[in-house]
Amino acid sequence: MRRTDRESIGPRDVEGPRLFGTDGIRGKAGTPPLDAGTVRRIGAALVRALPRGQASEPARLLVGRDTRESGTWIEAELAHGAGGEGARVTSAGVVPTPAIAYLTRSAGYDAGVVISASHNPFEDNGIKVFSGRGEKFTEPVEREIEAIVADRSWHPRDGHAPAVSQADLTGAYLDHLCDVFPDAHWLTASGQFGLAIDCANGATTTVAPPLFGRLGLAPVFIGDRPDGRNINERCGSMHPDALAKVVVDRGVSMGVAFDGDGDRAIFVDHRGSIVNGDAVLLMCADQLKREGRLRNGAIVATVMSNIGLELALKARGIGLVRCAVGDKYVMEEMLARGLALGGEQSGHIIFSDYLFTGDGLCTALNVLRTVALTGRTLADLAGDLTTYPQVLLNVPVREKTDLREVPEVASVVSLVESRVAGHGRLVVRYSGTEPLLRVMLEGRDEREIRRWAQEIVDAVKEHLG
Repeated sequence: MRRTDRESIGPRDVEGPRLFGTDGIRGKAGTPPLDAGTVRRIGAALVRALPRGQASEPARLLVGRDTRESGTWIEAELAHGAGGEGARVTSAGVVPTPAIAYLTRSAGYDAGVVISASHNPFEDNGIKVFSGRGEKFTEPVEREIEAIVADRSWHPRDGHAPAVSQADLTGAYLDHLCDVFPDAHWLTASGQFGLAIDCANGATTTVAPPLFGRLGLAPVFIGDRPDGRNINERCGSMHPDALAKVVVDRGVSMGVAFDGDGDRAIFVDHRGSIVNGDAVLLMCADQLKREGRLRNGAIVATVMSNIGLELALKARGIGLVRCAVGDKYVMEEMLARGLALGGEQSGHIIFSDYLFTGDGLCTALNVLRTVALTGRTLADLAGDLTTYPQVLLNVPVREKTDLREVPEVASVVSLVESRVAGHGRLVVRYSGTEPLLRVMLEGRDEREIRRWAQEIVDAVKEHLG
């Protein structure tokens, strides 16, 4: 029986392993927690956890996936579990993550599920869940799903899998995106603006070509031939050098690289230089302020954004609210403070006027719109951001121990913090999806901060590696 009270079971009732990281559930396809049995159980638990009050109609779930070869069977197992609890499951096929977020809300589904591991290699996969409002599930709801999965007093129903309906919903998502930049002819009128796009052999391959076709642009596409195994392989936002070469070789104005599930975008200017999320946040915050659309005079960025962004925003009279890494934390701060813009250096950018999750295509259109309205090149706009040298080092760890409980590591961290006090930043945090400790250090001298960051890495390797 599906539960109707959100508080009926939770982490306080049944303790179980953590399944959700900073971006949903993720792992190697075919191994726990992404083995067939656990995925089916997660599908059933999701339906049981849905806060539907006294609703009498079956829960409605919308599911989408990226191009990984494992996506089809994971979708089928999750739908089997959800259908066993009485849910009606609709598959949108291969679509970007933000398409599911938007369509879940606009079409009245109770929840949306995306089968994807974002920028990871094809062997991995994952499960992201959105509420009926198109927002990523909050941590309390994720903990509740984990508790239900861990509760061995129930089992998913066996037997034939309930039917999953197939629906082509991309048209509604494309209409939504076109509203972001209705005056694209400003770019195309001269006939001199050229664009290159890298779809990462992922989910945007189904929507980017028709979208930019509608807008009257004729981009050069790469990473647009998925085969189930080449997603993110030497392409996309994690490997923008391929796009940079195309931009320079073809002499186009700029390039956009998406990741495997299309929720982030990284840009390349006409010289082949990479433009990351910090520069995008600055240029778009500036534009929103000029239009009177920058609500409450501030934006949200994570602790990983460069201190140069903070200083540039301050000079423009724009505040910066920092949060933990993960676009769901960006979303939560934006919702709590009523802000219009937030994002991550990695290219997850949220424009709350359109959607409360990162959307690479929406980000691309907002950047193109800013280029058009200002009459400036992407390189010129990005040049407004002066970045401090930043070093980011990753070190594998056996377990995610509180560093304060390891004196040998804590003392080195404290020493480095004292060195950069007043003219830099140190952020030491565990990855939410991998067994890694990330050490990020900013300061005036790159060689100096790299040496200091390595001191922390060496201490972690010795005591936790």
